[in-house]
Amino acid sequence: QVQLVESGGGLVQAGDSLRLSCAAAGRTFSLYTLGWFRQAPGKEREFVAAVSGSGALTRYADSLKGRFTISRDNAKKTVYLQMNTLQPEDPAVYYCAADLFLGSLRGSAEAYGYWGQGTQVTVSS
Repeated sequence: QVQLVESGGGLVQAGDSLRLSCAAAGRTFSLYTLGWFRQAPGKEREFVAAVSGSGALTRYADSLKGRFTISRDNAKKTVYLQMNTLQPEDPAVYYCAADLFLGSLRGSAEAYGYWGQGTQVTVSS
């Protein structure tokens, strides 16, 4: 079992930055891929970014490359999502998820078996 708890969401202005955190508990943290997804009202859950167990490999949604950065600290069992230059289309509930398939870096929500409760990000223009 893996437990994930996100934090760091909030209300920011367009152009601001925000860093989300996701603390994990349970199985060996450094073995599994972690991803961030987001879901806006009335829309499907959308892949944001993923990072491999070691942190050496990352993958991003094409539309978010250059603005968002995913990283992890295995000693702290925490994954981060640094979001810069937030835009009006970025508001959503942001979810952290774990994919236990070793060596994966998948962008499909169905691949991730463990999810946090989500943290709300709101951007005012």
